Amino acid sequence: RNLLDMDTFSKSDPVVVLFVQGSGSSEWKEFGRTEVIDNTLNPDFVRKFVLDYYFEEKQNLRFDESPGSHGAVLGAQDFLGQAFVALGEVIGSQRGRLERPLTGVPGKRCGTILLLAEELSNCRDIVTMQLCANKLDKKDFFGKSDPFLVFYRSNEDGTFTICHKTEVVKNTLNPVWQPFTIPVRALCNGDYDRTVKIDVYDWDRDGSHDFIGEFATSYRELSRAQSQFTVYEVLNPRKKCKKKKYVNSGTVTLLSFSVESEFTFVDYIRGGTQLNFTVAIDFTASNGMPSQPTSLHYASPYQLSAYALALKAVGEIIQDYDSDKLFPAYGFGAKIPPDGKISHQFPLNNNADNPSCAGIEGVLESYLQSLRTVQLYGPTNFAPVINQVAGAAAQVTDGSQYHVLLIITDGVISDMLQTKEAIVTASALPMSIIIVGVGPAEFEAMEELDGDEVRLSSRGRYAERDIVQFVPFRDYVDDSGNQVLSMARLAKDVLAEIPEQLLSYMKTRDIKPRQADP
Repeated sequence: RNLLDMDTFSKSDPVVVLFVQGSGSSEWKEFGRTEVIDNTLNPDFVRKFVLDYYFEEKQNLRFDESPGSHGAVLGAQDFLGQAFVALGEVIGSQRGRLERPLTGVPGKRCGTILLLAEELSNCRDIVTMQLCANKLDKKDFFGKSDPFLVFYRSNEDGTFTICHKTEVVKNTLNPVWQPFTIPVRALCNGDYDRTVKIDVYDWDRDGSHDFIGEFATSYRELSRAQSQFTVYEVLNPRKKCKKKKYVNSGTVTLLSFSVESEFTFVDYIRGGTQLNFTVAIDFTASNGMPSQPTSLHYASPYQLSAYALALKAVGEIIQDYDSDKLFPAYGFGAKIPPDGKISHQFPLNNNADNPSCAGIEGVLESYLQSLRTVQLYGPTNFAPVINQVAGAAAQVTDGSQYHVLLIITDGVISDMLQTKEAIVTASALPMSIIIVGVGPAEFEAMEELDGDEVRLSSRGRYAERDIVQFVPFRDYVDDSGNQVLSMARLAKDVLAEIPEQLLSYMKTRDIKPRQADP
């Protein structure tokens, strides 16, 4: 909107070029470009860019706006402005719609770019149906028939592919088959009007099943049949040709047909679900004096500490899904001024009424400030801060809020029983917990909390869902010293389970995504 006018005798002929940046790389590669729209400063481009989306990665995009001469290489003089954005910001914005100012031409207002993102549905519906048959042809010499159905979807080239077989119902001409479930994609490739062919066979032990007859329908026709019992005639073309009085080889009736949608993480984010991010940092004495280079909290002039790196890596991705960008941040295991009391959930910004910091930079700033004012002490207790976030999560359980707690720690946990109890309770709430272990300690206890192998339990109660993801920081420090790449890998591994954990909460509570306003 309101682009720069670079043409002397008419308006600009704009084109947008999309560049993408590889994970952990600073190099931009051209991904594609829109069509050129002649003589306008307010173009609406039609061409879409189809990108793979990963919640757990920072996917940086750059949009360059230029006056396009069809198919030409763009030069520096051909420049109307550019915008930088992460794909997560577009998806996390209201209704998947984001407006950004174009910049890059000194002293000029370059207008704005409007980005719209939608998920390619890929037809996620799942169908459950049940059929029965009546008066099928008798095929067995001594008994009746042993009928079963074979479903085929039609392909673009006119051929057919088997997509489902029912079970065999023995010795009957009036079988009732069990209900079965099949993805719509498998039934018709997402094309509701495509032919679905169904063959009826009589089962024989030697595999030479006898053909009874066939009928054809489509997904659309089947779905309309939900309200009434639709009856299909089973026809045998060979018999039809031979016998004048041939009517059919029986009938098949659709008894029931229902469709369920499998919702995705993006459906909930687009429906307005907010991710609330909370940080808890370990201030116990085992980390070492922050002023000493051996300390895990030591920040040299050239490099952030392991704590700051882990916080930045995870926080910079999650913040795209939190509209207010305000993050509560706590410390635990320190003596805090003025009276030197030990605290396991003190606000890093020193404001008990409002522990939220503005953006990830604000959290980092408060963290560094706290290192200068508190005394590192102990023990290492997780339960208070888990219960604190669980309390917030319990306030809103309708699916509009989901909490993610990041705990960064050096170690051996002192309140294991209370922590297990807190996690089992929290597993019924809309929240996930990420634990990053820094330093050389053995982290067996953390592996137990991350219930991937064995479901976590406390006093006979089992966790409703697996909500903890643990990774040791040292696994991501690579010898090459490419910090950007190793932190991208860390974020990827700790965040990969969040979408599934959010979906598992919504599913167990039967919460559907809110419909985004058009």
